[in-house]
Amino acid sequence: MRSLLLILSIIFLVVACKSKSGKKEEEPIVPTISAADSLLLKQQKDSTLLSLTKDVLTVIKNKKYDSLALFIHPDEGVRFSPNAYIDTAVDKIFTIEIFKKDATAKKHQKFTWGEYDGSGDPINLTIDEYFKRFVYDVDFLTPETRKVNEFIGGSNSQNNLLAVYDSCDFTESHFSRFDKKFDGMDWRSIRLVFKIKDGKYFLVGVIHDEWTI
Repeated sequence: MRSLLLILSIIFLVVACKSKSGKKEEEPIVPTISAADSLLLKQQKDSTLLSLTKDVLTVIKNKKYDSLALFIHPDEGVRFSPNAYIDTAVDKIFTIEIFKKDATAKKHQKFTWGEYDGSGDPINLTIDEYFKRFVYDVDFLTPETRKVNEFIGGSNSQNNLLAVYDSCDFTESHFSRFDKKFDGMDWRSIRLVFKIKDGKYFLVGVIHDEWTI
């Protein structure tokens, strides 16, 4: 009899413990973002990037290189790519300090910026010469089209922007044509790539694109 009572007591305790341990825990409240809020955040982000693009292109157009240095990423610097294909091995990279120094003290010095598309010959130009040919060769401040995180122009050169700058945002300022006789083969684009640091966007890439053979 005692054995039976002992067994029943043990069973009761086990069931009671399971009942307590099986009590459903309260699930943490996970905040959700509505579709409307998500759209608003995107619009705010796009507005910031478009405004920043205009600021950057304004100082480039006016050749205010000291002011341009203020937009450069403090850790990664800025890379200038003359073609859609970003060659991380040869494309020119400037830190803030070096760009400020070279844009003033070495403004007549030629730098190697990468390679010409097709020939593969080195691009040896001064900062002014490079900007005139591969950054602001047309009035990108007032483009025909400008978009955020969307490609507009497309050439035969491989576009590897998303692979190189996978955690960044970009804008593209584009002209579809200038002279009808070229049937659109004279289009131009400039892509500015931005990366966020401490809640602020900085310039990490300037990519020129145009029709290529």
